[in-house]
Amino acid sequence: MTKTRTETDSLGPIEVPADVYYGAQTERAFRNFPVSGLRFSHRFIAAHALLKREAARVNQEMEIVPAEIADAIVQAADEVIAGQHGDNFPLDIFQTGSGTSTNMNVNEVLSNRAIEILGGEMGSKQPVHPNDHVNAGQSSNDTIPTSIHVAAYGALVEDLEPAVVHLAEALEAKAEAFDDIVKIGRTHLQDAVPVRLGQEFSGYAQQMRNAIARLEAVRPRLAELALGGTAVGTGLNAPPGFADRVIANMARTTGHPFVPAANRFEALAAKDAAVETSGALKTLAVSLTKVANDLRWLGSGPRCGFGEIVLPSLQPGSSIMPGKVNPVIPEMALMVAAQVMGNDATIALGGMAGNFELNVMMPVIAYNLLQSIEILSHACRLLADKCVDGLEADAERNREMVEKSLAMCTSLAPIIGYDEAASIAKEAFKTGRTVRQIASQRNLMSAEELEAVLDPRGMTEGGIQG
Repeated sequence: MTKTRTETDSLGPIEVPADVYYGAQTERAFRNFPVSGLRFSHRFIAAHALLKREAARVNQEMEIVPAEIADAIVQAADEVIAGQHGDNFPLDIFQTGSGTSTNMNVNEVLSNRAIEILGGEMGSKQPVHPNDHVNAGQSSNDTIPTSIHVAAYGALVEDLEPAVVHLAEALEAKAEAFDDIVKIGRTHLQDAVPVRLGQEFSGYAQQMRNAIARLEAVRPRLAELALGGTAVGTGLNAPPGFADRVIANMARTTGHPFVPAANRFEALAAKDAAVETSGALKTLAVSLTKVANDLRWLGSGPRCGFGEIVLPSLQPGSSIMPGKVNPVIPEMALMVAAQVMGNDATIALGGMAGNFELNVMMPVIAYNLLQSIEILSHACRLLADKCVDGLEADAERNREMVEKSLAMCTSLAPIIGYDEAASIAKEAFKTGRTVRQIASQRNLMSAEELEAVLDPRGMTEGGIQG
């Protein structure tokens, strides 16, 4: 049988595994919420531990927590931030809507680890108490939203934005490399006038640059931290200046411009910054869907599809069809985009659950927001490195499709009239001949003029030729 020890909280004693750092409240929550198996990410737990570390330092400076105890809490928090003790954070994200269970989980782990650092035995709550010392000047209601913002801000700036820049640069490189490749344009999924493959890729790159601008635009609201509001925004039990000093410490140690929320009542009751951030992530997901879908369509084939580009071959594509290779990276990106859109719906619904002085869906908001940032970061880098960087253009296939396109007659219309150009298109379609061949046969202009008017490159540069 698993060895246990007795921990006690305001509801009384409860048995917890002997080898864990968490205590009674974590054990109760673990038993109460066996819902999904989904856990908070390390980034969120590390952000919460960071908050507790800086709170301990300020509490020591303000002579609220003895120096020896504060130092032990700081050491314990550093260990958690570094990724140690991960098994001690077992709680499901579907729990109390304030995240109190997870706040107490972190408090208890830091308390018991600090007791151990000081030479005591776990579970004694002496000399380090999870509420009186680790949670001093704080509430779950202001620490959980603070950690959501700290974790999300760091993930955006450190992971996602660089990944989107990386993808934008990969697409821009292809836009330059493919600038001489003229291909057939498509509107309404029908043949349209020519466009350069490089121009097409420049559009994809601009979508990523726009996504970066949107992510940067949400930063100021995400940088506002709720700490100091304690239970309902009034700051009860938080010493004057405590929160501002903790936030200043967090800004200094992370290098991110965290500031106290302009209005702590809003910061506790509403999660509009998280909703806004998720909206920017959703827009990026929409952009990724456009790019990934175009890449797999342009690379469809290899013989019976568009075949205008050749995607890298990464793995066999079928268990039954030998030699088949699928566009697996674009498909991965499409699934990531779908998940992010679903997460955005959850975050929006969560943001609507701000009842009076507190939002009561913060754990699920935190989980989905951080997951969206994480998977988008991975998807952007993989799409750049395993797809865009290695794809090639089939120049001959592009020339062939441009030449046989009926849309080539578009540049004839300003010279010979719309009806005559339409007649040429119809005859070309009926006979299987090209627009160039039909126009030449009708002797509507000199051979030199026809060559200039039907120059595919010229059609991609605007204006009327001839």
